[in-house]
Amino acid sequence: MARILITGAHGFIGRHLAKSLALAGNVVIGLGHGNWPPLHAQRWGLVYWLNGEIDIPNLRSIQKQFGTVDIVYHLAGGSSVGAAIANPREDFHRTVSSTVELLEWLRQEASKSILVAVSSAAVYGAGHIGQIAETARPNPFSPYGHHKHIMESLCISYSESYELKVVIGRLFSVYGEGLRKQLLWDVCSQLEVHPDQILLGGSGNELRDWTAVTDVVRALSFIHTEANLPPKVINIGTGRGTNVRTIVEGVGQAWAADINLSPEIEFSGKARAGDPQSLIAQSDQLAALGFEWQKDLMEGLADYVRWFRSESGARS
Repeated sequence: MARILITGAHGFIGRHLAKSLALAGNVVIGLGHGNWPPLHAQRWGLVYWLNGEIDIPNLRSIQKQFGTVDIVYHLAGGSSVGAAIANPREDFHRTVSSTVELLEWLRQEASKSILVAVSSAAVYGAGHIGQIAETARPNPFSPYGHHKHIMESLCISYSESYELKVVIGRLFSVYGEGLRKQLLWDVCSQLEVHPDQILLGGSGNELRDWTAVTDVVRALSFIHTEANLPPKVINIGTGRGTNVRTIVEGVGQAWAADINLSPEIEFSGKARAGDPQSLIAQSDQLAALGFEWQKDLMEGLADYVRWFRSESGARS
């Protein structure tokens, strides 16, 4: 049994990670932003949730109550490319400033703890064809990607300078039950109003490496053993690319299964700011550790549609 701190535990991935780690018998503590009643937090596996900044006073408070944690999963940070473009200063604070605070606390007061820093494929930028290896030169062009890259650099710097145990996981396109933004949410929200049509930006040909959140949290809990010197960067992706049109068609088919009406899908052809054409992981490192992806993509899309409809019923 380990004592584990998750920053950003209130978020989509953080919740799933907390529940998975708690079910494995760990003591899971959360820190970050969000009003989360204790009973609700406990349902997601947390023994304690502190709604506050990722800063040294709050980290010390947790340490005083629970002792020094064995592992920190650092998920706190900006939430999306679009939000970062709209408010880069806020994204910098959430992603970069919070990381500095966490690293300083680790350096001074928890130097034996393992840090799993959760980053994004956005650090790779655009212009890639096929799978992207971890050795590819980062070339972010959105504020979100730049800030994630700075976060990674800080973690590597502290690891090398102060011998902190660090591993960095770069996430690709994570989806699953509980995700209330991005493509799947937008498509289902449209179908709820107009089940016969879907209108979206972009071309529909954009390629992404779609990863189910249930598999992603398994991968994150898997890679903590790789935290060492020098720090590793590990892609958390399947290595398979699927275009946006295929994803939308899959959601549409799952939605239409009950109403026998296939929606017409239309793309504007206008690329969104900060949106690369292709982001697909080279997943050799993760596979070499013995990790296997379990969730079938089309099954995962159908599960998401069922979850969205159940939520819709709860909202009405």
